[in-house]
Order: sequence, then C-alpha cells, then structure tokens
Amino acid sequence: MDGRRRNPYELTEETPVYVISVAAQLSGLHPQTLRQYDRLGLVSPDRTAGRGRRYSARDIELLRQVQALSQDEGINLAGIKRIIELENQVAALQARMAEMEAALDGAAAAMRQREAAVHASYRRDLVPYQEVQQTSALVVWRPKKAKD
Repeated sequence: MDGRRRNPYELTEETPVYVISVAAQLSGLHPQTLRQYDRLGLVSPDRTAGRGRRYSARDIELLRQVQALSQDEGINLAGIKRIIELENQVAALQARMAEMEAALDGAAAAMRQREAAVHASYRRDLVPYQEVQQTSALVVWRPKKAKD
C-alpha cells in the first residue's frame, strides 16, 4: 500500500464483481465452460459466502486468453494450465527481482554514505603537504674508504 487509506468502494481489476452469467457474456464463453475452467484450476474466481462465483476484470481477461490459446493456437487445456502457471511464476520472479534490485540500490547507497563518512574522518593534519621541487642536479655518493 502507498500509506493512504483506500476507498472501500473503489473497484480495481482484481475486485470480484461479475456473476458467472455476466462473466460468460463478457468473455464470449458458455457458463458451463467457465465452471469447467474453474474445476481444472485454469481460472479460479473468488467465492461469495454462499459459494457463488464472482469474477474480476482480471479473471475475464484470463478467460479470453484461455479461449485464444485453445481456439486460435490449438493448445490443449493441460498445456494452457502450464502456460498460466509459468506466466505467474515469471511475474512472481520479476517482482522478487525488482525487490532485490531496490534492496541492492539501498545497500549501495548506504555503503557510499559510510565510505564518505570514513573519508571525512581522516586527519589531514598528520602529514602536511609540501610541494617538491624537481631539479636536474646529480648527486654522487662515495663511500668512505676504510682505513687499513
């Protein structure tokens, strides 16, 4: 949540509002087909206290996808179920990856702050800076001769 109170009457795409007859009409499928999809676990709508099915806008879109995969692509229902499972898994992994990237960005920013604090704490008065002048003089070292 974003911290604000949500309107309890606000409709989202996950809000279960459509009875089976309306969902069937919106998806272009027969109500019995929707019941079959529910039994197979392809599209599982929410249930009322009396066990009646209530479909959301997201459920309607999923019903349309199932129909397209079945009729247009010729994929059987078991294949469609696996496709839906894999798509859900990919979405969950993408969400988890986004969370981890955000955590990594936060950790990197904290590390940069700690590093800056350490650098700011260095005592610069311990080694005074003196500019060294370069010359072209040649210095020759000769060891003292040992006395016999």
